[in-house]
Amino acid sequence: MAAEKDLLRFLTCGSVDDGKSTLIGRLLWDAKLLCDDQIATLEAESRRIGTQGENLDFALLLDGLQAEREQGITIDVAYRFFETATRKFIVADTPGHEQYTRNMATGASTADAAVILVDARKGILTQTRRHSFIVSLLGIRHVVVAVNKMDLVGYDREVFDGIRAAYLDFAKDLGFASITCLPISALKGDNVCAGSAAMPWFDGAPLMTLLETLDARSDAAALPFRMPVQWVCRPNLDFRGFCGTVASGRIAVGDDVVVPASGQVSQVKRIVTFDGDLDRAEAGDAVNLVLADEIDVSRGDTLAETRDRPEHADQFSAKILWMHADPMLPNRKYLIKIGTTVAGAQINRLDCRINVNTFERTAATELALNEVGVCDVAVDQAVSFDPYAVNRGTGRFILIDRYTNATVGCGMIEHALRRATNVHWHPETVDKRARAVLKGQKPCVLWFTGLSGSGKSTIANLLEQRLHALGRHTTILDGDNVRHGLNRDLGFTDADRVENIRRVGEVSKLMVDAGLITLVAFISPFRSERQMARELLGEDEFFEVFVDTPLEVCRSRDPKGLYAKAFAGQIPNFTGVGSPYEAPETPDLRLDGNAQATANAEAVVNMLREKGIL
Repeated sequence: MAAEKDLLRFLTCGSVDDGKSTLIGRLLWDAKLLCDDQIATLEAESRRIGTQGENLDFALLLDGLQAEREQGITIDVAYRFFETATRKFIVADTPGHEQYTRNMATGASTADAAVILVDARKGILTQTRRHSFIVSLLGIRHVVVAVNKMDLVGYDREVFDGIRAAYLDFAKDLGFASITCLPISALKGDNVCAGSAAMPWFDGAPLMTLLETLDARSDAAALPFRMPVQWVCRPNLDFRGFCGTVASGRIAVGDDVVVPASGQVSQVKRIVTFDGDLDRAEAGDAVNLVLADEIDVSRGDTLAETRDRPEHADQFSAKILWMHADPMLPNRKYLIKIGTTVAGAQINRLDCRINVNTFERTAATELALNEVGVCDVAVDQAVSFDPYAVNRGTGRFILIDRYTNATVGCGMIEHALRRATNVHWHPETVDKRARAVLKGQKPCVLWFTGLSGSGKSTIANLLEQRLHALGRHTTILDGDNVRHGLNRDLGFTDADRVENIRRVGEVSKLMVDAGLITLVAFISPFRSERQMARELLGEDEFFEVFVDTPLEVCRSRDPKGLYAKAFAGQIPNFTGVGSPYEAPETPDLRLDGNAQATANAEAVVNMLREKGIL
């Protein structure tokens, strides 16, 4: 009987201290779903650290972190599994603080329904709106609005009716399939598992009954077949299978499948599992598919239905929820994980920022923590996907910082972008190698980085003189000089600095293609952008030279008087003062900024000789 019960995944969310953990704890208590040892622990901890005097503190069943118990708030997502006579449940108790909105989004990403709590004393708050918007954004279509703490407002019907009307008006454009409003007292148990004698004016079902009868079944099995390949299983020469979890749809032995990346079609020969072969599988099943033909399939590929194929493109429009303290900057390189594919990606353009309170769309150059924007995303390889509105399983992705491996954002794909399809690489008869041979040298980029006043430009100028004397063909790209022309439209915000280096990186590549030894003298404060410039060139064509000069020395030199203005607050985004400088961790050459500039230039010449450039 238990195996035949369906599963409902739901989350609790809302503003801070609305009673989310208390509600779930009370629900488990009233439904008699707690074991004896859990009850004993709850009683002991309620006496020791509880906030309800002699009564049980039901929030302690969910808030397990020490910081949560000390502060009386939820910080991380707490998952609980339970089942009743009619249904199985997985509940995600999510935090209410704005600071932990990203944790709430994590809990919502796999939920079928949401219980949004509202404090009857406070009504609809900013975080209530934010969580409702994120719930809608992540594709949840069934919402229960639990107006909690009705006991603290005397179980006043007018208070409930006012909050109900306000929420329905606010949420009318969020696209929910159902919104059920319910007056409760999580602490007292009113309308949690049973009706409330204190609110005879409410004749609706209690929360547990709503959860047991809510028709929020996933329609993933009714969608076209999709299975991202997680692993190619090849234990011997006679077996080759493709392992993964069916993201959507159904598959049976004899069905045709296609690999969207190559367009190759084959037929399912076997569906192998640990418990034996199956005739068919559907969404949620972990299987190993054996195909009739030896076609090329790798981890990251998708097996799909031939008659209804997913999109396959390297650019798409998406809504992104930013989840990191460092802002999202267009043109910065990130990693993207979509399905089982991990690739390089960047935000080509931030179309707009969405105000989560008013839903207004405004122009923006970056996204801060917990902000939502509509962006154009470019991936360094074509990937398979469906629009998120059509298929949640294959339409979502996460963005990952390339250096820390931290998840910095999550996204929902809207549609593919097919731009500049008539632009192709034009073949060159005289290529980079031919130009280098004509000049009798090996072209490369010497990327000088360091604080303002570190001596980058001085060393680069002396180096160019030395190379000129050796008969080498060179050019210099200096930060100040480039801003007089190519980058004159850019300011000094983090977003502008990223674009500044992106353009210079592309110009540097063109200079190397022309056969030149290119000297780049830019502060280039961010490791990510310096790495981006490196990746544009070959392994032996880019050398990062770090002019390591302490801030105090740069400030004492202050050749342009900029440090004085920065410390006086007249230049708000000055690197090293109001904006960070990320020093290279493993530069190709580290120069002592306190040493003589001529000696440093000669050290670069020696490095070029060692690298075979000279």
